Amino acid sequence: MSTIPPELLKKIRRIEIQTHRLAADLLAGQYLSVFKGRGMDFEEVREYQPGDEVKRIDWNVSARMDNPHVKVFREERELTVMILVDLSASCDLGSSNQSKRELMAEVASVMAFSAIRNSDRVGLILFTDQVEKYVPPGKGRTHVLRVIREILFSEPAGRGTDIPVALNYLNQVVKKRSIVFLISDFLSSGFERSLKATNQRHDLIAMIARDQREHRLPNVGWITLEDAETGEILEVNTSNPRIRDEFAKRTRNQLNQLTRQFSKANIDSIQLNTDRDFSRTIRLFFETRNRRRAK
Repeated sequence: MSTIPPELLKKIRRIEIQTHRLAADLLAGQYLSVFKGRGMDFEEVREYQPGDEVKRIDWNVSARMDNPHVKVFREERELTVMILVDLSASCDLGSSNQSKRELMAEVASVMAFSAIRNSDRVGLILFTDQVEKYVPPGKGRTHVLRVIREILFSEPAGRGTDIPVALNYLNQVVKKRSIVFLISDFLSSGFERSLKATNQRHDLIAMIARDQREHRLPNVGWITLEDAETGEILEVNTSNPRIRDEFAKRTRNQLNQLTRQFSKANIDSIQLNTDRDFSRTIRLFFETRNRRRAK
């Protein structure tokens, strides 16, 4: 890798300061309550005691022993957090203060700093229509800074998006059940089966990164749109309100369909936008997930 330009070093440092504070102030406790205890190792079966959870009863053993027995699990002291980041060409889009790629780097760093504050390991997979880079799980500030640097500075060979390729690679290299943050704009298709298969092996959370220009067209007359991944060119008259309305409606339908797809596969999802502060969105997401888990 070549020398990192000074402006990029400043950007990495800015992201570290902002996201480290967010991880400390907003997410540390929520991360602990939401994810700790998810990684459990079976330890033994013992007789039921008052206060034991009914769902822990091992009915087969209870039937053989003629009295209730429960499974006892030991919480893993260390979890693995895997962050999968989409570096396809469409993620370079950004019509406000940052691109989707920069947003992804900030969100990934919040998750990473939250993990290392709780002594967990963090790994990274960058992908396009192929796996671009794999950073094995590690700990510490230096490791997290490498994760941020790789997301911002890596120059991908591919331009398209192939989510199944990334998920299949994850399942090959990470055998132990892990927390997986899949960060992408999800401007692709055909990944339903891979999502379900991965969620059965890991705790998968989908983070949808979008830009405001993907939600609505500005009224600026004729413009030329180019698909960043395929190179397809399209001329559009944005002065036509019907075209703007159809564009916005189609985008809403796509996002709704994507959200339903995640819900059907029992995968939690969260939508992030380049023109909005993501801290409140992520905090509400963690709070909702925590309440649901407590039921």
